[in-house]
Amino acid sequence: MKVCWLDVRNLPDGVREAVIEEAIHQRIDAIVASNAEHLTAIPPTVRRVLWPRDGRLPEELGGVDVVLVDATTGVPATYGSRTDVQYGQFVEVTDATSLERANTAARTQPWSVIRFRDPTKIPLEIVLAAAYKADGVIITEVADLEEAEIVFGVLEHGSDGVLLAPKGVGEATKLRAVATGGIGELALVELEVTGTEHIGMGERACVDTCSHFREDEGILVGSHSKGMILCCSETHPLPYMPTRPFRVNAGAIHSYTMSAEGRTHYLSELKAGSKVQAVDAKGQTRLVTVGRVKMETRPLLSIDAVSPDGRHVNIIVQDDWHVRVLGPGGVVLNTTELRPGDKVLGYLPTEDRHVGYPIDEFCIES
Repeated sequence: MKVCWLDVRNLPDGVREAVIEEAIHQRIDAIVASNAEHLTAIPPTVRRVLWPRDGRLPEELGGVDVVLVDATTGVPATYGSRTDVQYGQFVEVTDATSLERANTAARTQPWSVIRFRDPTKIPLEIVLAAAYKADGVIITEVADLEEAEIVFGVLEHGSDGVLLAPKGVGEATKLRAVATGGIGELALVELEVTGTEHIGMGERACVDTCSHFREDEGILVGSHSKGMILCCSETHPLPYMPTRPFRVNAGAIHSYTMSAEGRTHYLSELKAGSKVQAVDAKGQTRLVTVGRVKMETRPLLSIDAVSPDGRHVNIIVQDDWHVRVLGPGGVVLNTTELRPGDKVLGYLPTEDRHVGYPIDEFCIES
């Protein structure tokens, strides 16, 4: 889990308290304040970080866990022997000299908070490489949630955490969602195939993403919002074409798939930049970005299945041997060879949908 710090130093009274309350509820890792009094009501489950504006430390540091000091000045001598708090260093990277100062802090300090003046992420890459396998925590200051998502992905490993100054209530929740990267887990079930039918021509969608799928990954696809089957990515060899590990030959264009925040989208709605959930055979999920969607006319195959509790699931895919779904244990199954009694992996959402959002209402799909 990536570390999330919130900087509330510039928030007015009232707003600051509301943001802190939200942060505690969302299990934000740390609150950064310039006044120690603003940290007194924060429970010990949230790290309390004091960052004085003028660099002067108060005599009393009760209720403070970490004190941030400027790396150019260090910890005042009168405080250096204190063991009741930890110290971290703040570095603003503006040139080669300050970049080396950030490298040193990242390698040696338990906490280093780094601000990069320029928008390029190359200096951050250098700091992360310089501090590889170091024990400290690197917190990168970000301007907004979009930058936080980028910082978390630099050099794949990303910064250990980010420091965001929220503008108001709501951003703590969004930051926590960005930090998890959409990673989650779904309770997949084993569905029993009850029949297949050749249903003629129609449009199907191939979903090409900007990520490599693993061999046991794909995306969930279904004709109905309450039942989907795990379609396999093209990571496995085929006799007449090269593997395309970024692609899922997903299904007919009317089909649902899972996207961010538990929402569904029709395959026909996806476009470059959309997000879909990649799901593996254990139900572990991650968000991947769509690069393009190819919709073409092809012969179609309808597959019906039933869950152990009697719920019916349908998927319509391209009627071709190389279109595959995943079975228990991640076994790869060619859809044209499925027979009644075969087991496939699926997911059974419980909510109905309104423009893709889950909602508890009366709805019948057939």
